[in-house]
Amino acid sequence: MNVAVSALKPRHKRASNGKPLHVVPTNHNSEVHQVQDLIMSSSSSSFSSKKLRVYGGKASFMTWRLHDVLPVAKHHWIPCVFAMGLLFFMGVEYTLRMVPSSSPPFDVGFITTRSLHLLLASKPKLNTLLAGLNTVFVGMQTTYIVWTWLVEGRPRATISALFMFTCRGILGYSTQLPLPQGFLGSGADFPVGNVSFFLFFSGHVAGSVIASLDMRRMQRWEMAWTFDALNVLQALRLLGTRGHYTIDLAVGVGAGFLFDSLAGKYEESKRSKAPTKTGTKEAFFL
Repeated sequence: MNVAVSALKPRHKRASNGKPLHVVPTNHNSEVHQVQDLIMSSSSSSFSSKKLRVYGGKASFMTWRLHDVLPVAKHHWIPCVFAMGLLFFMGVEYTLRMVPSSSPPFDVGFITTRSLHLLLASKPKLNTLLAGLNTVFVGMQTTYIVWTWLVEGRPRATISALFMFTCRGILGYSTQLPLPQGFLGSGADFPVGNVSFFLFFSGHVAGSVIASLDMRRMQRWEMAWTFDALNVLQALRLLGTRGHYTIDLAVGVGAGFLFDSLAGKYEESKRSKAPTKTGTKEAFFL
C-alpha cells in the first residue's frame, strides 16, 4: 500500500526561488494502473494460495509421522476397539451361513437363558410371579415419568416416552416379527393376558432407560441404579420367557437414549422461541 500511496501522491520539487514547485509526472496514469494491477495480482495470489491450502494441499494422512501414529492406540483406544470390531465382524458376516427361512431365528440371548427358560416352563407359578413383579416395575416406570411432568413440571421424560412409543408402534407394525418358539405367556404380564404385542423394540427396556436418565439428571443416583438393576433382571426374564428377541432389548436401550436426547432438543427449541416476559405459562408444557 505504501507503493500505491507514493505513486498517487504528486511529486514536489523546489524552484530556484525556494518555493515548492508542483510537478505532475507525465506517466502518472500509467503508474496508477501499474499499482492497481499490483494490488489485484497480490490479492489474487493470496486467494489462490488459500484455495490451494484448502483444496490442493496434501491429504491429512500424508503428513502423519511415526510419533503421530503410535500414541493413537493409547489416547483413542475406544475408536481402535471399534475399528478391530469392524474388521472382525466383516469377516464373520461374509463367512457366516444364513439361517434358512424354514428355521427359527438364531438368538444368542435364547441360548444363554436356556436353563431359565426350562425352569420357568416347568414352574408356571414362578413364571406368573415374575410376570407380576415385572408388571409392577412397568407401573413404577410409568408413574415416575408421568410424575415428573404433572408434579415436578419437567416434561422431558414424558415427551421422550411419547416419542418412543409412537416410533415403536410404527416400526413394530412395519416389520411384524414372528412370535419366538417356546413363548411363555402369563395373565399377570403386561400387556395383561396373552394378547398380541409388537416385538421390535422393547418398550419395557426403553421406558426404564428414559426414567433412569431423568433420575441421573436430577442426581437421584440410588433410584437410577435401582432402575438399571431391575432393567437387567427384566431383560433376563424377557429372554427366558421368549417374550423378546435379543435385538429388541438392545435397540430398546438405544431408543431410550435417542428419544431422551430428542426430547431435550425439543425442549430447547421451544424455550428459545418462548417469550421471556409474558407472565403466562405456555400451554401444555413449558
